[in-house]
Amino acid sequence: MTDDLQRIALSTGIELDVQITGDPAAPPIILLHGFPESHRTWRHVVPDLARDHYVIAPDQRGYARSSKPEGVENYTPDKIVADLIALADHLGIARFTLVGHDWGGAVAWMAALQHPDRIARLVIVNAPHPLVFQRTIFDEPAQREASQYIRAFRNTDLEAHIETIGLSSFFDGSFMKHTDFAKIADEKPVYLDQWGQPGAMTAMLNWYRASAIQVPAMDETPPRPAFLDAPFPPTKIPVLVIWGVEDKALLPSQLEGLDALVPDLTVVKVDAGHFVPWENPGAVIDAIRGWAG
Repeated sequence: MTDDLQRIALSTGIELDVQITGDPAAPPIILLHGFPESHRTWRHVVPDLARDHYVIAPDQRGYARSSKPEGVENYTPDKIVADLIALADHLGIARFTLVGHDWGGAVAWMAALQHPDRIARLVIVNAPHPLVFQRTIFDEPAQREASQYIRAFRNTDLEAHIETIGLSSFFDGSFMKHTDFAKIADEKPVYLDQWGQPGAMTAMLNWYRASAIQVPAMDETPPRPAFLDAPFPPTKIPVLVIWGVEDKALLPSQLEGLDALVPDLTVVKVDAGHFVPWENPGAVIDAIRGWAG
């Protein structure tokens, strides 16, 4: 199954495939997927939101058939945030609600901090706040252990390993530990097609390689980043955090101390693992609608 996508050339020099639904006169909402997915993350959420929103769900740079510039430096978060703002500009959207899951949520946190004039409300689905995430990786052994996969994803030998085992086995390994396969089996051919696009696997992994987040090995004691104990700017817009409580990669500590960083914070815990929009889309819809009023 495929969606009707529009190819949009952005002022950042990137072309994105974007699913656009709903009435352009309705309140706009932009949905950002995470790794290793695409706009399909939101396939069960979009139809409901589109009843009364203008819904935009891009395949972000490096994913599916969107542009895949070469070089790790082209996947730093600032460039991905710039794509988001350029997409809103292209569509003539001044202010919008932003929703992000996983890496899309990490980008959404940054976008809200950098562009509070553009983002009216923020919805985060199982994505860590940058300060809380880095702090817990240093201070909480369990979260550091749960984050060791990031070190593996940064290893430039990984693509050769994936080529050896095949994309199908990588799909099983990357999702099977985190979700009920029965809920995603129908999507496997879609994702294998997207991951099989030239350069896609390296481009997706480059999001991890370009990130400034430090993930020490379990036996390392590196210097503590100074920003962890310095004042951090608050996110001043209303924020809804939807959290799948069975997440094995992001532990409950990601919610601790958030209220000090987000004055207008609502947290809704739901029955799901990391891939909440797949596993419990009804809870995502209910949380957004209950919060938005």
